[in-house]
Amino acid sequence: MSLNSSTWSRWLWPLRSRKVQVALATVVAAYAAQVGWILSEETVMTMLGVGVALILGIAHEDAGRAAR
Repeated sequence: MSLNSSTWSRWLWPLRSRKVQVALATVVAAYAAQVGWILSEETVMTMLGVGVALILGIAHEDAGRAAR
């Protein structure tokens, strides 16, 4: 089975969303911190909190843009 660009587009279309990009980066950073990097639990929770705040900010911005 050959993977052409339409197959990749179908699987990767959620990555066009800024919210998905931030969520993915947040989860990857937190997982890497737990697995390999030597970081305190407080730092990991801070990374997750910043990710959540960014996602909420983007959602708020998108809702404001849609209301206009």
